[in-house]
Amino acid sequence: MVCGGFTCSKNALCSLNVVYMEVLLNSAWGILENDTKTDLEIQLNCCGLLNITTQFDQDLQNCHALCKKKGNCSTCGEKMLNHATEALKILGGVGLFFSFSEILGVWLAVRYRNQKDPRANPSAFL
Repeated sequence: MVCGGFTCSKNALCSLNVVYMEVLLNSAWGILENDTKTDLEIQLNCCGLLNITTQFDQDLQNCHALCKKKGNCSTCGEKMLNHATEALKILGGVGLFFSFSEILGVWLAVRYRNQKDPRANPSAFL
């Protein structure tokens, strides 16, 4: 079965809602080692994943990001969710662009598929 651009982009945007992304982030965060979590927190300048997890206090104590020294850290989960939301918006726009170009291609194919060749013999049977 072929998936058109509009259908794929619509399904991708509907299936990847915030709750599903939070579950995915929580499961991935639990698998990560402490060194990887620390590197991620330093690169993103955030502490902990989401405030709803049970390990948030422990992650906050182990955080070495610069924002912790300033006292105004956001969670890494919020930053990742915001970035994922922006990426999905861009992906949806690209999917819609390609779906409209597919519709144009179908219309052109239907419009011009049975035209006669003007150089051909007019009395010849098609």
